[in-house]
Amino acid sequence: MSRARPRVLVVDDSAFARTVLSRVLRSSGEIDVVGIARDGVDALERIAILDPDIVTLDLAMPGLDGLGVLQALAGRSRPRVIVVSISAVDSELGAEALSLGAIDLVSKPTALASDRLNEIGGDLIARILAVRSGSDDVVEAPSPTMQRDRRAELIMLGTSTGGPQALTRLVAALPADLKAPLVMVLHIPAGYTHALAERLNRSSALHVVEAEDGLELAPGLAVLARGGSHLRVEARGAGLYCVVSALPIVLFTPSVDELFLSGAAAVGKRTLGVVLTGMGDDGLIGSRAIAAAGGVLLTEAAASCVVYGMPRCVQEAGIGAVSIHLDDMAKGILDNV
Repeated sequence: MSRARPRVLVVDDSAFARTVLSRVLRSSGEIDVVGIARDGVDALERIAILDPDIVTLDLAMPGLDGLGVLQALAGRSRPRVIVVSISAVDSELGAEALSLGAIDLVSKPTALASDRLNEIGGDLIARILAVRSGSDDVVEAPSPTMQRDRRAELIMLGTSTGGPQALTRLVAALPADLKAPLVMVLHIPAGYTHALAERLNRSSALHVVEAEDGLELAPGLAVLARGGSHLRVEARGAGLYCVVSALPIVLFTPSVDELFLSGAAAVGKRTLGVVLTGMGDDGLIGSRAIAAAGGVLLTEAAASCVVYGMPRCVQEAGIGAVSIHLDDMAKGILDNV
């Protein structure tokens, strides 16, 4: 049975941006743009009338801005909100928007009225279609019993669409005395990760920082990969250290696969890999490496995912990953460290 086309409301104070984004989304042939709004007040009025599935939301608008819209929508399961903003200007606003419930963030290439807005079209379309699909019609693979006879010395986590909210909930549920370091990759544009790490730090008992090259890992420390750079883990003597690099050039930078592969090589069977909500299959290759090394894999259950893509790929690979609802993921991690 075919899925209903996602119904999208485009919100931006720039008439040019509204026109371009609407045209790009309609050109996909798979998205219905049901309306446009010029500011936050207009957006809330049109949401009430049109009941869209998804809203693309600019943040910096006169009057009621994007953050005000998110605050007004707090507690509602729909519409889902994808922020379309400018990282160089709005990094702190973007991080706050994610903490207020936006499920994803797409970075505008420029603040000026320019046809360069077309550059984000393919990415935005893919994210909208992935979010609309959600976890419908999903049949999960059976979940094997977790292995509790060994303790992880390194926790690695990967996520994409829906990841900021999932990370916020999970990191806040972990204790300050977590017995292993946590390293995290989130698919997010460069320029936002520093502000997001600071927000996670304020809401968590863990010490959360953005990755720095050469940073030594320690229990109770959570490290978020820097947007636009890969984060790897390297064993040096008795310690584990962060390696930050923009190479290799791959589809996702930072890459979950790059992190997982490095951790499996550094720690072997003492590795715990966690794959949360996200579109695509980044993390599958690295998860295979963790499984081959004898480590433990946890994936977010379809029921709590915004997009059951990355976890599904790992589950369907048949490599012994355990499927856990996000609300129970903190316990799943603590049971293995």
